Amino acid sequence: MTLPIRLLTEAKNEFADAADWYDRQRPGLGMDFLTRVRGVLDRLADDPQRHAAVYGDVRKATVPRFPYIVLYRQEAGEIIVISVFHTARDPTGWQSRD
Repeated sequence: MTLPIRLLTEAKNEFADAADWYDRQRPGLGMDFLTRVRGVLDRLADDPQRHAAVYGDVRKATVPRFPYIVLYRQEAGEIIVISVFHTARDPTGWQSRD
C-alpha cells in the first residue's frame, strides 16, 4: 500500500531552497537534487518502515549523492516529512517541528 506524503511548510521551503542553491552552483544540479529527493519520497511511500528511528518516532532516509537526509514520521495513514535537512546543520533545528 502506497501512503500519501505530506511535507511540513518548513520542509517544503528547505527542499526548494536547497534545489535553488544547487542550481546556482551548476545548472541542472538542482534538478538532480529534486529527482533524488523525490526518489527517496517515492520509496518511503511504499515502505515507510525501511529506515530506523533516530529521534522518538522520527525516521531518517539518506538522499543519494547529496549531504541531505529526509526526516519523517508515519501518522494516521500518511507520511509527514518534517525536514529535508543538510547534515552539517544543527539537528535541534528540526526537533521541535510537529
